[in-house]
Amino acid sequence: MKQRDENKIQQIFAATLQLVVKSGVAGITMRQIARESGMATGTLYIYFTDKDELINQLYASCRALSVSAYFKGYDDEISFKKGFKIIWNNILQHRMENFDVSVFMEQCYHSPFISESTKEMSRQLLQPLYKLMERGKEEKILKDLNTIMLLIFMMGSITEVIKYVNYHKKKITGGMVKDAFIICWDGLKR
Repeated sequence: MKQRDENKIQQIFAATLQLVVKSGVAGITMRQIARESGMATGTLYIYFTDKDELINQLYASCRALSVSAYFKGYDDEISFKKGFKIIWNNILQHRMENFDVSVFMEQCYHSPFISESTKEMSRQLLQPLYKLMERGKEEKILKDLNTIMLLIFMMGSITEVIKYVNYHKKKITGGMVKDAFIICWDGLKR
C-alpha cells in the first residue's frame, strides 16, 4: 500500500478551498478537485474514498486550526471584556487572512456533507467559546440569553464584516474594526 503524502493532502485541501469559493461545496466534484490540485483523479481516491470524506476531513482540519488561532494570547485570568476583545479580534483577523476557509466553514456548517461525528468534534472544539459566553453571563456582563444565540450574534458580526470587505474589494480599516466591535459588544452586553 502506498504511503500517504501529507503535502499532497494539503495540496488537495487548498484546491478544494479555492473551488468552494468559486462554486460552493455542492458545486464541486472530485474531478475538479483533482484538476485544481494538479493530480490525477485516481490519485485523489488514494487519499479520500469520496467527496464526503474529503469535505469532512478538511472541515475537521479547518475547525481545529481556526479554534487554535481564536484563542491566541487569551488568558482567562484577564477581565472578561479584555479577553472577549482579544478573541473577537483573533477571529476577525484569522477569517480575514483565511477567507477561503471562512467561506468553506460557513457553507459546511449546516450542510448535509458534514457527518454527525464531524459536527460533534466541531462542538467539542468550540467549547472554549461556549465557556467564554457562559463566563460573561455568570459575571453579569453579557445578556442572560441562550449561549448559542450570543455566539450566533458574535460570529455573525465578524462574518458579515469579512464578507463585505472581500466581496466588495474594500480595505479593512482600524475604524471599521473598532465600529464592528462596538456594535457587537453593545449588542451582547447587559
